[in-house]
Amino acid sequence: MESNKIGKKIFDDVKERLEKSGLIMHGGTVVDATLIAAPTSTKNINGKRDPEMHQTKKGNEWYFGMKVHSGVDAGSGYVHTITGTSANVHDIVETSKLIRKDDEVVYGDSGYSGAQKRREFIEDEHLSTIEMRVNVRPSSIKISKKYQGINWDKQIENRKSSTRSKVEHPFLIVKNLFGYRKTIYRGIAKNMNRFHVLFPQCKPCHVLESWSKQGLLHGITAPIFGEMATKVSHIKRIWA
Repeated sequence: MESNKIGKKIFDDVKERLEKSGLIMHGGTVVDATLIAAPTSTKNINGKRDPEMHQTKKGNEWYFGMKVHSGVDAGSGYVHTITGTSANVHDIVETSKLIRKDDEVVYGDSGYSGAQKRREFIEDEHLSTIEMRVNVRPSSIKISKKYQGINWDKQIENRKSSTRSKVEHPFLIVKNLFGYRKTIYRGIAKNMNRFHVLFPQCKPCHVLESWSKQGLLHGITAPIFGEMATKVSHIKRIWA
C-alpha cells in the first residue's frame, strides 16, 4: 500500500471533491509541523531503534520520532498538503512543499522566519513573490511600560495568530481524537500512508462550531460525531 501510495490517492481524492464542492478557498496557506513520537526501545529483531526516526530538542526536552508538516487553507481550514520527515529536520526546510501554485500569502509561527531567504524561494518565480506573514518572537516586541497607547505591533501579531491557529486543529484531531500521538509502524512512509487517510477527516473549526450550535456534538452518541467515531474505529481495524 505504501509503494502504490494508496493513502496519498485517498487524500488527493478527498481534496478534489472538496475543490469541486467549492469548500476550499485559495490565495493563502497556513504552515506548521507537529512531532510524532516513536518507540525508543531496542527490543526488536535488529536490536536498534527505527533508523528513519531521529531526535530533536524542543524547549528543554528531547523528542525522538518524526515530524508531520501541514499546509492548511487559510480561508476554510481544510488540509491541502502534508509531508513527513524525521524529527531533526527543521520546519523551514519543508515550507516550499506546502505552498500551492496560486497562494499569495503564507502564515506561520516564528520558526518560519527567514523562509523567503532560502534558495528554493529566491530561485522560484512564484515563491519569490509570496508574502510571508510570520509571527515574530514575543521577546522582540518591546515597548516602554510608561506608554499608554495601543501596542499596534502586538495587535498585528494577534491577528496573524488568529489566522495561523487554523493549522493546529487538524493536529488536535489526529493526535487526540484518533490517538496518533506515537508512530505505529517503523519507517516514515508507512506512517505517512496512514496520515494521508486520517487528515482528510479533520473537519475545520468552523464546521465543528456549526455542529456544536446545532447540538450535534452533545455527547459521543450524537449523530455526526458518532458516525465519525464509527469511521475512526473502522479505519483502525483496516490498518491494524
